[in-house]
Amino acid sequence: MLHWIQYIRGYVRIKVWGYSVERLLNLCGNHDILVWEIEDHGDYHTMHISIEGFFALKPLLKKTGTRVTVLHRYGVPFFMSKMLARKIFVAGLFCCILFWCLASRFIWDIRIEGNYALTEDVLLDYLKERGIHTAMKKSKLQIEPLEQALREDYDLITWTSAQLEGTTLLIRIKENEMPVYEAEEEKESSQGMDLTATQDGVVTYIITRKGVPLVAQGQSVQAGDVLVSGAIPVYNEDATVRKYQFVEADADIILRYAKNITIEEAVAYEEKLYTGETIGIPVLGVGEKALAFRFLGIPYEYYDISEEKKQVQLLDHLYLPVYYGKRTVQEYEIAIKKHTDEEMKALFQERFRKILETFNEKGVQIAKKNVTIKKNDEKWVLTAGLQLEEAAVKRRPTRAVQITQEASGQTEE
Repeated sequence: MLHWIQYIRGYVRIKVWGYSVERLLNLCGNHDILVWEIEDHGDYHTMHISIEGFFALKPLLKKTGTRVTVLHRYGVPFFMSKMLARKIFVAGLFCCILFWCLASRFIWDIRIEGNYALTEDVLLDYLKERGIHTAMKKSKLQIEPLEQALREDYDLITWTSAQLEGTTLLIRIKENEMPVYEAEEEKESSQGMDLTATQDGVVTYIITRKGVPLVAQGQSVQAGDVLVSGAIPVYNEDATVRKYQFVEADADIILRYAKNITIEEAVAYEEKLYTGETIGIPVLGVGEKALAFRFLGIPYEYYDISEEKKQVQLLDHLYLPVYYGKRTVQEYEIAIKKHTDEEMKALFQERFRKILETFNEKGVQIAKKNVTIKKNDEKWVLTAGLQLEEAAVKRRPTRAVQITQEASGQTEE
């Protein structure tokens, strides 16, 4: 602590020599002049002394016949005097500190941790819709409403934590390990739910667990037809319907339907041939604006541009709204080429394979497929006739009307 006080007030290291250095030290003690780190070098002594003490030595030097010279200067007063002599540096330092203080009031980086099913782009778009983005003031951010909104708007999120670390908004989330499925229609206790077809097809399999089946295996249906009704009739003794009991229909139903797929590909195509000529352009950006340090135009007719940039980071979580990097311009030429039969076959196989993978991901089974490839002067055409099977059904509120006792001709005694 004493060292910092001495540094703030300022002190010097001096060299003392002459007739009676020992007497000078004694007089310093009598006059409350503090000296420390005294070293005897034979012909002279060195020591540290405060600035006030140094100016108080003058009468004591005359009495003792000694001389003194300053070897080194330490402390804030000497540092400030040097800085004041460099006005441009001081002004730049002041502006830098002012900019740092102002920039620290904003959010310049958003990090999301713990997300697996929900992508970072989806969450960043959600935050932007709520007005949370980079370059926003920290004072406008409300942590608790943000955490609550994330849990309410995403059933997959079971726990959230948002906090500010420097100029970084760090959001940690925990997703539900069990998948959350959303019902297509709200369940109503007073109304049943039917199973209806989503498209035209033929019923190839049906097992009903709850409800009244209205179709049989091998029967053709159209989109919107009721396959299993959620209204179970209750009959009177004369076989008339007395009322309906409403349930949520439940059944395993497979529909088979036809689907045609056409893929076209031009015989000739354009290919980029890079020449190896590149141009590097330094880029400096502040916020959403960027400045490229190139005053001449790009001398290429065809070119690609790629950019790499990095945000200025002062501390671990303290980012500034300043970016720097480089744009790379690559020249290329366009060459017109034609696919060979082998290339076209491989290309069609890959595109057709991706289409089949999409069906498999949706739970659609391919019962039959018929693929033909034709070629003319301009293009290749792949035509595929598919027989697909899937549970192409959805729930819909039962439209049956409740029958009253008066309507059924029955009265209670």
